[in-house]
Amino acid sequence: MMPPEVVSTDWRRALPVIEAKQVTLRDLRLSDAETLLAYLNTEEVSRFISPPPTTLAGFERFIEWTHRERAAGHYVCFAVVPAGHHQAIGIIQVRQLNGSFEVAEWGFAIGAEFWGTGIFIEAARHVVTFTFASLGTSRLEARASMQNGRGNGALQKLGATREGILRKSFLRDGEYHDQTLWSVVASDWATNL
Repeated sequence: MMPPEVVSTDWRRALPVIEAKQVTLRDLRLSDAETLLAYLNTEEVSRFISPPPTTLAGFERFIEWTHRERAAGHYVCFAVVPAGHHQAIGIIQVRQLNGSFEVAEWGFAIGAEFWGTGIFIEAARHVVTFTFASLGTSRLEARASMQNGRGNGALQKLGATREGILRKSFLRDGEYHDQTLWSVVASDWATNL
């Protein structure tokens, strides 16, 4: 398999547009707020993630926040846009954990209509490659609710390593849930491409 192409950019000013077979990854736009509200605010999607905004204005504020955090060098958030679409149906975000991107955490949410299509795996491969190549990350972590079989399966399929269980680490609707801790390290990613 050919490694995903990463376009060099000053990502603090704007994320690169990454075009792949099934998906385009790009900066979020205010015009994405409506589709993100529709796709990410369903119980099916939101039950295993931190609650997304519940209004159009809330998503617009979130999108503006992602741009400020990117410009400050703390965070990146790619819009996931399937081939043939113009608006985002999901996001993949990466945030620094230690004051730099040397150790980072990523999270993702994609509309249920697009589950099982291969879009996530294709998009995730590009984001992981971008994270190691452009952000200088050495270790990329993900946390997934133990009950989220789909999310845990996707991380395993991507080649992430299951490192352990974080007991009672995720608060959702007043209840704490266990999470699985996953990691991908740059040296392993480079050899698995």
